[in-house]
Amino acid sequence: QVQLVESGGGFAQTGGSLRLSCAASDMLIAYPMGWFRQAPGKQRDFVAATTWDGGDTDYTDSVKGRFTISKDYAKKLLYLQMNNLKPEDTAVYYCTARYGEQRLGKYLTSYDYNFWGQGTQVTVSS
Repeated sequence: QVQLVESGGGFAQTGGSLRLSCAASDMLIAYPMGWFRQAPGKQRDFVAATTWDGGDTDYTDSVKGRFTISKDYAKKLLYLQMNNLKPEDTAVYYCTARYGEQRLGKYLTSYDYNFWGQGTQVTVSS
């Protein structure tokens, strides 16, 4: 079954940390993947992306130096380590994968991806 399933969301205080995990099917883990987030009443925004092999990454400016995206092929997991959390990080976080003929590159817009998880809520209190 082709799917992405997020976990690890929850509550944190300002300055705290959370680690999100995304369990990916065999087919999807070997393709470019990313994390997006959507706050209430706002559009879904790019957070982080990685290449098919996890060797290259990219981040939106607001999370650079605080968040880290990584892949564990053996466990078929995509991670988002979030440190020094801020109230503005509060959102539903979505794991995503781009499945297709082109496996190279990093992708920074939601239109580039064709598989999505169900989302996991992250709430940061001030």
